[in-house]
Amino acid sequence: MAGSTFGTIFKITTWGESHGKALGVVIDGCPAGLSLCEDDIQIYLNRRKPGQSSITTPRKEADSVEILSGVFEGKTTGTPISLLVRNTSQKSSDYSEIASYYRPGHADYTFDAKYGFRDYRGGGRSSGRETIGRVAAGAIAAKILKEMGITVMAYTHSIGPISADLSNFDKDAIFTTATCMPDRLADAKATAYLQECMQQKDSSGGIVECMVQGLPAGIGEPVFDKLDANLSKAVMSIGAVKAVEIGDGVLVSSAKGSENNDAFVADNQSVSKKTNHSGGVLGGISDGADLILRAHFKPTPSIFSKQETVNKSGENIEVEIKGRHDPIIVPRAVVVVESMTALTILDACMLNMSTRIDYLKNFYHK
Repeated sequence: MAGSTFGTIFKITTWGESHGKALGVVIDGCPAGLSLCEDDIQIYLNRRKPGQSSITTPRKEADSVEILSGVFEGKTTGTPISLLVRNTSQKSSDYSEIASYYRPGHADYTFDAKYGFRDYRGGGRSSGRETIGRVAAGAIAAKILKEMGITVMAYTHSIGPISADLSNFDKDAIFTTATCMPDRLADAKATAYLQECMQQKDSSGGIVECMVQGLPAGIGEPVFDKLDANLSKAVMSIGAVKAVEIGDGVLVSSAKGSENNDAFVADNQSVSKKTNHSGGVLGGISDGADLILRAHFKPTPSIFSKQETVNKSGENIEVEIKGRHDPIIVPRAVVVVESMTALTILDACMLNMSTRIDYLKNFYHK
C-alpha cells in the first residue's frame, strides 16, 4: 500500500490496522538531543482514545505507547524513532456480517475496487484508529515546535448547529469537556444535541479549528508546496474530513477586496497586520500572524438506523450496522488535526533552514 508516509525532512510512516495486534509509527528526521519519554506522547494519545465519555465509542483501549527505538537515556539519538500501541479490546465478531456488504459512507467498496480484498474488521487501515500513529508523531513535533516558541492548539468550533462563542474562550474547557469546545455553555448545548442524535440512531458532523501561534513570517514554499496547500493535504488526509479552510475560508468568495485585504502596519521595524482575514498565510508563505485553520468533518457513517446498500453479489439490501461507534468524530479528532498541523509546520520550518545563504552561514561559519 502506497501513501502511508508523510513529510520531507521530518518524515513519518504509520502502520497497523484497527483489529490487528498493534498500530504505530516510524519517525525519521527527528533531531538528536530532544528530551523524550512515553509520558510526552501519552498525553496526546489520551486525548484521542475511546471510551472517555457518553459521546464516544464504548470501546475501551488504554492506547499505551511504547518507544521501541531512537531514544537513549531520555534523549533522542537522531535515528528513526519507532512507536507502538497495542490493540487490546478488539471485537472482530462485531464486523463479521459486513464482510458480505458495503457500509454506506465507508471505504468498504472503494477498498474492494482498488485491492480486490479488504480487512473488514473495523475498516482496517481506513479506521479512525490509524490516527494513533499520527498523534504519537504529532506529540513529538509539537514538543520540538514548543522549544522553538511555536504553539499549536486545536479545539471543537462547532457540532451540528451548535457553535462555540470564541469571545468566551476557555482553554481549560478544551481538555475538560466531552466535546472539546472552548465554551462551556456551547458544550452543554452540543452534548444535549448529540444525545438527541443518539436517541434517533443518528450521528452528527462538526468543525475543528486549529490555531498556530508564534510562527514567524517566511515559512512555506511558493507554487506547489505552499504552506496552506500542504496543511490542506495533511488535514484532508484525516478520515472523515471533507473540507479545509484557511483564515476566512469560503467567506472570501462573497467578500470585496476592500473587506478581505489585511492592512499592514509597521511598529519599531516589525511588520504586522490590523486584521487576519488571510489566516496567517499569503502567497503560500506565513505572514507572522496567527495561522487559523478549520477542518469540516462529516457525520459518523456508522449509524444504527436502517440504510440501503448492496452486497458483494450485487443485490440491493437493507442493513442495520452493529458494533461500537462514536456518534460524532469531532471531539476525538481535535488532537489529530492538531498533530497533522504540527507535523506540517515543523517540516516546513526545517525546509526553511536552507532557503537563504545567511541561514547557512550563521549555522556553519565559525
